Amino acid sequence: MKTTASLLRLLLFFVLAIILIEWVYNTGEEWAMLTQPVFWAIIGTAMLFAIAFEICIEALKTVLFKTLTEEQKATYLSQQAIKRENQFKWIRETYKKSLGTKRIEEEHEIILDHDYDGIKELDNNLPPWWVYMFYATIIFAAIYWVRFEIVNDYNQKEEYDLAVAEAKIAIEEWKKTAKDLVDVNTVTILTDPSDIKAGQNIFTANCVACHKADGGGGIGPNLTDDYWILGGGIKNVFHTISEGGRAGKGMISWKTDLKPAEMAQVASYVLSLHGTTPAEPKDPEGEIWIDPNAPVEEVKVEIIDSTNTEVKILIENQPVTDDVIKN
Repeated sequence: MKTTASLLRLLLFFVLAIILIEWVYNTGEEWAMLTQPVFWAIIGTAMLFAIAFEICIEALKTVLFKTLTEEQKATYLSQQAIKRENQFKWIRETYKKSLGTKRIEEEHEIILDHDYDGIKELDNNLPPWWVYMFYATIIFAAIYWVRFEIVNDYNQKEEYDLAVAEAKIAIEEWKKTAKDLVDVNTVTILTDPSDIKAGQNIFTANCVACHKADGGGGIGPNLTDDYWILGGGIKNVFHTISEGGRAGKGMISWKTDLKPAEMAQVASYVLSLHGTTPAEPKDPEGEIWIDPNAPVEEVKVEIIDSTNTEVKILIENQPVTDDVIKN
């Protein structure tokens, strides 16, 4: 592999292999080359075969070269020399044109008449790349001035506000897929069957010893009735699972064993047990809990006497409770 072309082919093969793997196995989150080290082994093996192929080609060229006559060898070498000279000629020519310089034998065309102690000065033009860039800045400035000073397209504050709004939308979309960011303040009840099933599996693996498989309660309380010791609802249940129950006699904290997304799943499954009929339900413990955010369907007010008013609040999917308000 003595030629530049061989090295360029190997480099191109390596880059294309990485691009192909990333395109086929793109997950949208991390590079496949970082998450799947086996791809490096595959590319490494392929590179070894490519190097071996290049070596074989060069060896074959050497063998064939030795079979040539001296005259044929001279012709071949001269052709190769011309080929190497012209290989990147267009790059060199483009580079020279971008500089706008004159060759030494042409400097007499741009030499100035005056000199300083024998030192003469050349009247070189500015490099074309610099001139074109300068013209581009003038065009850009004109367009910018018309757009923002005459048309009043938008200002920096509007651009900033738009960028912030787009960032907030992107963050919210990202949060939808980043379930482990959920906490007691942001958790919501999950209704997707896959989440409920996952919660059931977690419940079966960790909770049936105290609450029984049907949630009827054993050492732990009944999870199917209207009574809650530490409050019902997704946030309270999530908090109880995360931080544990009452000190000294409640259940342990599960936040070191379960991910936030898993705690949300099992909390949602626990709430799905409400209203079911377990085989051997444990007696109620705690107090009836009403979701303060539940929609009120009916408010019934009964006048008991001149000092007391009995208010019965009927809330959707919640038990009926009596509150006495003293006037």
